Amino acid sequence: MPVPDYETLMLPLLRALADGAEHPVGPLRNTIASELKLTDQDRAELLPSGKQSVFDNRLGWAKTYLDKAGLVSSVRRGVYRITDQGRAALAEKPESLSKKYLERFESFRAFANSSDAVDAVPAPEPAGAIPLQTPEEALDRAYKEIRRKVEADLLEAVGKASATFFEKLVVDLLVKMGYGGTVEDAGRALGRSHDGGLDGIIKEDHLGLDAIYVQAKRWQNTVGRPDVQAFAGSLEGERARKGVFITTSSYSNEAREYVKKIDKKIVLIDGRQLATLMADFGIGVNTVNTYEIVRVDGDYFTEE
Repeated sequence: MPVPDYETLMLPLLRALADGAEHPVGPLRNTIASELKLTDQDRAELLPSGKQSVFDNRLGWAKTYLDKAGLVSSVRRGVYRITDQGRAALAEKPESLSKKYLERFESFRAFANSSDAVDAVPAPEPAGAIPLQTPEEALDRAYKEIRRKVEADLLEAVGKASATFFEKLVVDLLVKMGYGGTVEDAGRALGRSHDGGLDGIIKEDHLGLDAIYVQAKRWQNTVGRPDVQAFAGSLEGERARKGVFITTSSYSNEAREYVKKIDKKIVLIDGRQLATLMADFGIGVNTVNTYEIVRVDGDYFTEE
């Protein structure tokens, strides 16, 4: 089942603390996951950033809101305990907890209305929308949407650029990725082909320990198996063992299956992957804003 949103996790978390004992966060996660019948696969789902699981992130925010409402307290780092106010809330036998429920507590209202928390508390989602998101999820989702648009704009710009500019772009990208040595070396190694692209052998690293055969095609039509098979034959003629085929269009399934079956190592980069690599390595883009997310360092506050 999908990981519940952070509001749905608040009541199971409060119930798990109902005995009044101190509970480390690790066993708490296991208890709540078991109650909700979450599988290991459910718990392994990561935020788009890939740095934290969705379950851990949402449970962490559930704890934060319960803490701000005075229903839960942190005894020490990673150890929680229910408060008298939390036990009183459970005694009401609520069917669920939500931010609206927590607004009855002055401490939560003060947190939610503070200037520091205006952007920290996610706004309610419209009916039928995706589950309530934590701030990290909302930020990751917004980043991915911006990134998708940038990559689409990059691919469009590449399609409108001249053949000469496309050649320069490919050289700049390969060098930025660590291939071909310098821009001058790669530029000399990759020559203009007859069909609007580049063709040649570049160094795999700055020392030239191995060689990579490169073809870059500024095409509109899908690249099929015959084109990739001809490329593989070119590797043999150039005595190269590795190859990179770059196109602004796409590859057929047959072409992708073909490169999996041959001995030569050939990497196929289509238009979408090209745009992603350009964004990853800063080709044709510039940084507008940088956001650094910090969290409290519990070790700093540990008193020996």
